[in-house]
Amino acid sequence: MAMRVSHYFEWERAITGGQAQSVANQRQILDDHGIAYTTTPDVSADILHLNNMGPRSVYYARRARQAGTPVVVHTHQTAADFEDSFAFSNVLAKPMGPYLEYAYGLADVLVCPSEHNRAVVDRYTGVPKRVISNGFDPNKLDGYDDPDLRAEYLDRYDLDPPVVFNVAHVLERKGLETFIETARAMPDTDFVWFGYLNPTGGFLGQFLQSSESKRLVESAPDNCIFTGYVDDIAGAFAAGDIFYFPTHNENEGMALLEAMSTGVPPVIRGIDTYDWLDDGETCLKADSVAGFETALRALIDDPEERARIGQNARTETERFTLDTVGDQLVALYRDLTDA
Repeated sequence: MAMRVSHYFEWERAITGGQAQSVANQRQILDDHGIAYTTTPDVSADILHLNNMGPRSVYYARRARQAGTPVVVHTHQTAADFEDSFAFSNVLAKPMGPYLEYAYGLADVLVCPSEHNRAVVDRYTGVPKRVISNGFDPNKLDGYDDPDLRAEYLDRYDLDPPVVFNVAHVLERKGLETFIETARAMPDTDFVWFGYLNPTGGFLGQFLQSSESKRLVESAPDNCIFTGYVDDIAGAFAAGDIFYFPTHNENEGMALLEAMSTGVPPVIRGIDTYDWLDDGETCLKADSVAGFETALRALIDDPEERARIGQNARTETERFTLDTVGDQLVALYRDLTDA
């Protein structure tokens, strides 16, 4: 498939987490399919694919439309998803809706990571949309089932199985307060949150961390551990036994897909994003600290049920691997270029 894609990620050096991993996944797909690409905005390419609609991306989207170059935009952001993310995010979320209506309206096709995300973005613009998961790369988790790696991470953080865990940036939107209060209600169980303690890591991230998230972390009980950044993410999945994700809003949630692929059962909030997961079969759902405590205790007390739901979850993620997702993205490119 001979084509060249301008695959641009504005503010790439500053953005971490799921969006950055999605971009890395897309570029892995391009490599795997032998598609040439540049990471700079270039309207002479066959396709301009944008992953963060900052002002520079908007500028090049307008130029591409004038040049007749198809514009693909990943809808990583919505105003709702922006709230409770970092200092000042709730203030900035108010004008973000109108801005995204304009920015997303410059695309020829919008790539939405989930049906829920598409429903939200439908309120912004009538531009054609295609749902393509961010996917996950199983190779990223190589070694998660190594007993030595599990022992290393259990020892490093002084964890006593079965361990309840989360993998994410530490944000209020991710259900931070609920996670902490559930740990407080279950002092006999170790809870561990793997991930940056601020939105981006580094000095900028420290500045952007909200005062409320700092207060919540400092108030956490002794059985609730925040590790900060971990260098081997497979170690986090090796140590965990139940993935606890009480997030309030997600476009998709790649860490959940990764956790499910390792065969651990997820306990999640019953938000619209996860309508595709069956409560009691591929996960347990709840909406309150008391409900989450009941779900977690049920899995802690019954290893067979933990294994059953975990295996169902693993099977469910087979359609989200990069191989499958990659075919869908390449098919979109082909449709736009008639290649």
